[in-house]
Amino acid sequence: MGSNFGQLFKISTWGESHGGGVGVVVDGCPPQVPLTEGDIQIDLDRRRPGQSEVTTPRNEADRAEILSGTFEGLTLGTPIGILVRNKDHRPEAYSEMSEKFRPSHADYTYQAKYGVRNWQGGGRSSARETIGRVAAAAIAKKVINECFAPDLEILPFVESIGSIKAEVDTSAVTREIIESNIVRTGDPDSVDRMIDLIKEVRSDGNSIGGTVGCVIRNVPVGLGMPVFDRLEADLAKGMLSLPATKGFEVGSGFAGTAMTGREHNDPFRMVDGKVRTTSNRSGGVQGGISNGEDIVFRVAFKPTATIMTEQETISTGLEETELKGRGRHDACVLPRAVPMVEAMAALVLVDHMLRQRALCGGSSGDE
Repeated sequence: MGSNFGQLFKISTWGESHGGGVGVVVDGCPPQVPLTEGDIQIDLDRRRPGQSEVTTPRNEADRAEILSGTFEGLTLGTPIGILVRNKDHRPEAYSEMSEKFRPSHADYTYQAKYGVRNWQGGGRSSARETIGRVAAAAIAKKVINECFAPDLEILPFVESIGSIKAEVDTSAVTREIIESNIVRTGDPDSVDRMIDLIKEVRSDGNSIGGTVGCVIRNVPVGLGMPVFDRLEADLAKGMLSLPATKGFEVGSGFAGTAMTGREHNDPFRMVDGKVRTTSNRSGGVQGGISNGEDIVFRVAFKPTATIMTEQETISTGLEETELKGRGRHDACVLPRAVPMVEAMAALVLVDHMLRQRALCGGSSGDE
């Protein structure tokens, strides 16, 4: 039910933060796609905790184990099972939270919905669940580049942390620039200020939020299934399913509401025999279908809910009390959210590519 995503490229994630492990089952991957555990590990290393001075100190290697669906380095077309074992979990740090709900966390709502919850590290509501998504997306990106769009690239980056906003040219930013700093911003001039801000709020027992921007280049024309599965609608669902997300916009987004039609419309032109636009306020999607321009969107992440400050809350017995956070947590989720945003974008795109091929025989409309 709620742990499944996609229609033709389907994933089912499973596991809890402090259980034996987490993982994913991928169903619908085409056969004969080259795939090794090393392909998956590259992205898991970008997501894993303990990778820098601005992330949670939880130290997990997050080694991927492919349990099924491949043989001699190729996918079989059968379900692919991937396991990542939890090694550095410390459930004792959460004992007080077994009886008290963390403000703005999923503790209370999980208890109210299911009547039971795993209070160790947040259980299923922990961002550790996203390991399965990132692992599945590593496969999705292989399928995209091997079968559909060899030059397509997905480039998310930290656009802002708190009041610090990076200046990023989405037409020029590269993966090398983004991955050259521990914050994963596309603006080298903002790195030190962002690092200092994260350290400052962490030393104060607090947390901070921000935004992740993303540009997707070399997207085929024709992806998206109006009316309910418009491309931007599925991207929005994918992004807002990530922990701590609170907002999504594509192209001009909310700023477009202050423009007139003359200001906002993207005029068409012909370039080297292809339909292009002179601007991109649509963000690469029109009528719910990709138009061949860069897809540009932004995702808002709230401050981490677990903070090392005494706060008012209630107990499981519905009595008013106070709670100070324990355990190891990110003071800012943004640096590790970058590969998560990339993962959900890849999962949406590969699903729509497979659906487009099933519906139209692979025609993209880009002639």
